[in-house]
Amino acid sequence: MRAPILLDEAAAWDAICAARRLGIPAGGGPLRLDVAESRLWIERDGGWSIDPTPPAAICRLLELYLPLAIRPQLPFTIAHLGQSLDGRIAAANGASRWVTGPEDLLHNHRMRALADAILVGADTVRLDDPQLTVRRCPGENPVRVVLDPMLGLGPDYALFRDAAAATLVITAADRDPPPRLGRAEVVTVPRAADGTLDCRAIIALLGARGLGWVFVEGGGVTVSRFLAQGALDRLQLTISPLIIGSGRPGIQLPEIQDLAQGLRPRLRRFALGDDMLFECDFS
Repeated sequence: MRAPILLDEAAAWDAICAARRLGIPAGGGPLRLDVAESRLWIERDGGWSIDPTPPAAICRLLELYLPLAIRPQLPFTIAHLGQSLDGRIAAANGASRWVTGPEDLLHNHRMRALADAILVGADTVRLDDPQLTVRRCPGENPVRVVLDPMLGLGPDYALFRDAAAATLVITAADRDPPPRLGRAEVVTVPRAADGTLDCRAIIALLGARGLGWVFVEGGGVTVSRFLAQGALDRLQLTISPLIIGSGRPGIQLPEIQDLAQGLRPRLRRFALGDDMLFECDFS
C-alpha cells in the first residue's frame, strides 16, 4: 500500500486562498477542504486539523494564515511593518530595500492576496512608486488605496496609470478634489481631532464598498496613525537581525507617562527565514 502524498507548500497556499473565498459555512462550520490527498477542517476561529499530517513547514504555513483567512466578523484591519532590531524601517534618506529578507517579502504578497484592499500613505507612493499587486504568489490583486490628505501626489505614479487593479485615493473632506487622479477614483473622509484623516471613517468607507478586509502596508506614519486611533485589529512587525542606528522609526505613538499606559497585545510568533514575525492582536 503506497504512502499518501503529503500536502506541499503550493497546495497549502491554494487551500488557504480557498478558505478565504469560501468562509465558514452558514451552519457554523467547520469548513472542510479536500486538497491533494489531504482533508483539512477549519474552525470559525481559524483553528484547524488535517489528515494526514503534512511536514512541519506546511503546518506553520497553515498556522500563520488560516486564522487570517477565516474571519468571523468584518471589518478586519491588519497592518504590517518590516523593521530592524533597533526599530528602523528605513535609512534617513528613505532607503528600505531590503530591511527584511525574501521570506518577509513573500509574506507581504501573501497578505495582499488575502486582502480586499491594500492601503498605504502618500509618502510610500512618493518614495517607492509601488505597484501594490500580488506577484510573488498566486492570488487576486486587492483594491489599492492611497491616503493623501493634502492631495499632493500627481497622476504620474505607476498605480495611477496602470490598470492592474482598481485604485482609490482618499483625501480630506475639506479639500476640493477632482473626481479622478489618473485612473484612480478620489474620495473624501473627515479629519480626526488631531487633524489627520479619521481612520475609522476610512474603514467605514471601504466597508461600504465591500472592502472589509484591509491590509495597511505602510509606511510607519500611516500604520502609527491607525494604531493611535484604535483602528487596527492586528499589527504584524517583522524584525530583521539588522541594526541601522539611525533613520526612520517604525511605530510612533503619543507620549505616555507610565509604562502601564503602553499596549500589551496578545502575540503570535513565526520565523520567516532569518527574520521573526510578531503578530499583535488588539481585538
